[in-house]
Amino acid sequence: MNHPKGKLIAIGGAEDKGTDLENGEIRRNNLNFFELGILRRVVEEAGGVNARIEVITTASTIPYEVGENYLNAFGKIGCTNIGLLHIRNRPDTMIEEYLERIRVCDAVMFSGGNQLRLSVTDGGTEFLALLKKRYQEETGFLIAGTSAGAMAMSNTMIYEGNATRAHLKGEVKITTGLGFMNNVIIDSHFEKRGRFGRLAQAVAGNPGCIGIGLGEDTGMLVTEGNKMEAIGSGLVVIVDGHEIGHCNLADIPDGNPISIENMKVHFCEKGNGYLIRERRYLPEASDGAVIRKELDVE
Repeated sequence: MNHPKGKLIAIGGAEDKGTDLENGEIRRNNLNFFELGILRRVVEEAGGVNARIEVITTASTIPYEVGENYLNAFGKIGCTNIGLLHIRNRPDTMIEEYLERIRVCDAVMFSGGNQLRLSVTDGGTEFLALLKKRYQEETGFLIAGTSAGAMAMSNTMIYEGNATRAHLKGEVKITTGLGFMNNVIIDSHFEKRGRFGRLAQAVAGNPGCIGIGLGEDTGMLVTEGNKMEAIGSGLVVIVDGHEIGHCNLADIPDGNPISIENMKVHFCEKGNGYLIRERRYLPEASDGAVIRKELDVE
């Protein structure tokens, strides 16, 4: 099996952009982390400040505001070669200008919003096939996504699930995502919105998948479709269901509490990582982690 040559960056939402437009509200964010933050890493992985990055706002109900916000945020770190693709429906995915822009860009970034809008709009289209082809075949091609844009990256995607009821069977809804990665399920805003139970039920129902819970202003850089490195200021939670013993999910009616035995959980901070196929935790996934450890020792 050929491993993808491109890279993915899945971000848990609320990446520091200077402002936050999620839920239609604008508020100031702390900019101290911004200079070292995830958007800078996106630009670096895309090839530097001159890289052509196309921001896809399909998931958002306020695409023009979100688009302007990204133009401003990338501009603050010197990246001005940014395009906006306001794809609102399936016919928009067939616009030749948009397809050509996808053929020649260095990276794409899916904004936050509603991940079901992404799967419903892009699923089965030439637009998505072109993105997948470039990701599979081109070294350095980057696909980034935040919040809904991150959750839609996998083949198995959570599209609904109230965190306060996620311990009950049937409260977590799963569908097919954009399929850049297989055998993972990604959740976002993980601690802030209390989504551990949601991801646990999703993994219990799909135990061949590794669950990835992304904190806010936090992400995972994925290379070769397998090696993950935690980036950003917060926490990534890995949920491994391969060694689950007892699980009542198949035997209880909807609305009843689930029980799960022996679900493994790992916590990753910046520099830690994980190998998906080997299901192995990496204390030092990046050179930066090694350097930081040596500095700590001294």
